[in-house]
Amino acid sequence: MAVLSLSSLPRDTRDTLFLVVVVGWVAFMQIGHIPWWCTGLTAGVLIWRATLALRGLPLPAWFWRAGLLTLTLAATWATHGSLLGRDAGVTLIVVLLALKTLEMRARRDAFVVFFLAFFTLLTHFFYSQSLLTAAGILLALLGLLTALVNAHMPVGRPPLLLAARTAGGMALMGAPVMLVLFMLFPRFAPLWGVPSDAMTGRTGLSERMRIGDVARLMEVDEIALRVRFDDQVPPLGALYFRGPVFSDFDGREWRGLRTGFPASMQLQPELAVRGEPVRYEVIQEPTNQPWLFVLEATPTAPTLPGAVPLMTADLQWMTRRPMNDLVRFRVESYPDFRHGPRSQQVALQDHTELPGGFNPRTLAMAQELRRQHGSGPEHAQALVQAALGQLRTGGYVYTVDPGLYGEHTADEFWFDRKEGFCEHIASAFVILMRAMDIPARIVTGYQGGELNAIDNYWTVRQRDAHAWAEVWFAGQGWVRVDPTAAVAEWRIGSLDRLRPAEGALASAFRNLNPSLATQLRDFWEAVNNRWNQWILNYTQGRQLELLKNLGFDSPRWTDLAYVLLGVIVLVSLAGAAWTLWERQQHDPWLRLLQQARHQLDKLGLSQTEHLPPRALATLVEQRFAAEEATPLKQWLLKLEAQRYSKSSTHSLGTLRSEFRQLVWPREKNR
Repeated sequence: MAVLSLSSLPRDTRDTLFLVVVVGWVAFMQIGHIPWWCTGLTAGVLIWRATLALRGLPLPAWFWRAGLLTLTLAATWATHGSLLGRDAGVTLIVVLLALKTLEMRARRDAFVVFFLAFFTLLTHFFYSQSLLTAAGILLALLGLLTALVNAHMPVGRPPLLLAARTAGGMALMGAPVMLVLFMLFPRFAPLWGVPSDAMTGRTGLSERMRIGDVARLMEVDEIALRVRFDDQVPPLGALYFRGPVFSDFDGREWRGLRTGFPASMQLQPELAVRGEPVRYEVIQEPTNQPWLFVLEATPTAPTLPGAVPLMTADLQWMTRRPMNDLVRFRVESYPDFRHGPRSQQVALQDHTELPGGFNPRTLAMAQELRRQHGSGPEHAQALVQAALGQLRTGGYVYTVDPGLYGEHTADEFWFDRKEGFCEHIASAFVILMRAMDIPARIVTGYQGGELNAIDNYWTVRQRDAHAWAEVWFAGQGWVRVDPTAAVAEWRIGSLDRLRPAEGALASAFRNLNPSLATQLRDFWEAVNNRWNQWILNYTQGRQLELLKNLGFDSPRWTDLAYVLLGVIVLVSLAGAAWTLWERQQHDPWLRLLQQARHQLDKLGLSQTEHLPPRALATLVEQRFAAEEATPLKQWLLKLEAQRYSKSSTHSLGTLRSEFRQLVWPREKNR
């Protein structure tokens, strides 16, 4: 059977199929954010509509659409528990867009589909504002513009390529306007941006840690933050980006410390730094958490526009609201530091507590170590070294997939499995320290990173999430101890990492040309980084910086409005001047002839668009009485002579004046 080509279809069928394909693309980009039934129902409706167009069948009756709408409302309520909100709203919009194609009987119905599809495009930004999303929306926008231009060509069978060229030209002409509005239109929250729940569901570190949580982040290759150092880059083994600190353990889960002491009796940071600071810039991806990930240790607040970060007693920097948007801030950190109390305090008891009934073999191991190396604060360092020695020589393995741990997680690690990820190792180590009455706690964050050679940013991914320990020593305070380094020294201070399993295609490509795969990834991430900085992170602060560069001393948002208004006025004046210049460039003789043709059309002489002056004079002579036709006939012949006769003495100015004074004839009596 011969393949039916698009050019051989009737125009209505061709245009309908093209619009259905564009609508399908608009809906396809939401597949990851809508329920499976919504995807199936939308695809089924669009296929149904395309089949009806191909076979020339009538559209379904109203009760079919009413039934599908009722089914959609019920399924949306069952899935989301509501018909309101972002997720439920997007689900309804996608299905309604598909159902609306079943009502396309005329151009007016098609226009409704066009503008509903334009609105649906905006909903994609509720979930992602990435460069890839923007590229997909741009493709859909050009498709919708092509369909819209094509709908405004009702006569004949204009090719879709012609409509696409026109749509592309319209988009290019609108690009400067879009750029000016993007640069200068004042940004007011919440009028500018997406809803605050647009970034919910982000994968990352949590405010609590259950054994195995950090290991699951190994399966996530998303970027957590990007870092660019001003000068010398610290050693890779010193790149510890501090996050949540856990001191409360219930036997299964670690949480932040919940102390009953008044503020005056709680531990204070007592941070002291030495040496030269490391200055750098951080671009942090949305986390839906109030944390700022900075290197240890940072005594002064990061420079974050529009917010005042606060440092907690355990050196974690936080803001007053969750980071639901991409943020960029400047930091100064000191790799050489000390923090925490130097002498014994009552509040340190919170960091030695363990729940009863858990990990009995680890408690027994702690007693044996204390018997061998002594007990008390003066023997704390010896006990720590003994535990690290056990990790180095006891046959322990660093792995991302140690299996599920049971009730006694520390016992299983020390005596049974002897394998685990960083949080298994850190948790078992801290439990052992506390069992020996040594204050200890778990710190989570990110460790290491990899340099992108394209833009010189260090990229820290979710799979770089890490957990380490802090142990308190008398006279020193809190000291970082990373027990993972005792099990797998290569994990700290090198670029080696356990990587998540790749797909067959990605794995084959990497094995075929590892260098090219790395370069392509670095290039794509560098482009995304630029997109994040110049587009997504273009805030009102960046707008005011632009005004400073333009000469404003203390710019405000009202200055943005004035500059925008001035640009609009200048562009309007330039457009008017260009229009006036263009009109003057047209042939004035042809313009005068066109005025005569227009006047003759009013008198009933039709189809005169392409006739020269002499042919028009003949028509006038045939149509009107001689005494009335003669002045007009002579004027038309003068107009022809002015153009084509070198001996003509009539100027265009004279002919224009005579044209205005002509007495136009009336039709001859028949």
